[in-house]
Amino acid sequence: MHRKDLNERSPLRLLEQSIHGGLGRGNIGVVAARHGLGKSAVLVGIALDDLMRGRKVLHVALNERFEKIRDYYDEIFMDLARTGNLQDVDTERREVEQYRNIHTYVGSSFSIPKLREAITFLNTYMDFYPAALILEGYKFEQATKENMDELRQIAREIDGELWMSAVTHRESRKNERGIPEPVAHLEDSIDVILALEQGDKSVTLRLLKDHKNPDVSPSHVALDPTTLLLIQE
Repeated sequence: MHRKDLNERSPLRLLEQSIHGGLGRGNIGVVAARHGLGKSAVLVGIALDDLMRGRKVLHVALNERFEKIRDYYDEIFMDLARTGNLQDVDTERREVEQYRNIHTYVGSSFSIPKLREAITFLNTYMDFYPAALILEGYKFEQATKENMDELRQIAREIDGELWMSAVTHRESRKNERGIPEPVAHLEDSIDVILALEQGDKSVTLRLLKDHKNPDVSPSHVALDPTTLLLIQE
């Protein structure tokens, strides 16, 4: 089996059950969950869905070490390789890594203008044009509609998808559609919202918002609690 055939365990298969079938270029998707449930692993799984198709991904992590993000990629890729009987694993992993770029920011060093500068640098000096942008650790509590508009503009400029993570809390208020704060107040600025929920033997990924579809079907899938990939039947 080759790497392009491994994507059947991607969390993105959930979106194929929706009317629109995916996030789409220039759009914003958010994975919301409490601390420790696996938002980073889900974002890495989403990124690998592109990487294993030969599409470039820029992964930006706030307040996280480069090594930890890289280890997430290695762990999840090796799980896919093992369960999919991937041929020539080392060669395929090196091939995937050439399509990936990881940037980390510590403390309060991140800003949207700095993100734009980083993308411009990659385009100009490294000939790296990402088809997808992963942004994890963004503080939605402090985000405004104007911030989201700026991020959407970046997604449109790269003609790619933007996936983000948001931290919720057990006591987080939810709106009438079940979308928790601190995401709910920015719902109109987000196209797709997914929620991670702890189950007995698995983690459930649930679709809360599907673009402008007013009637979101109760779509959900069970994920492996270690890799946050779809559980094999």
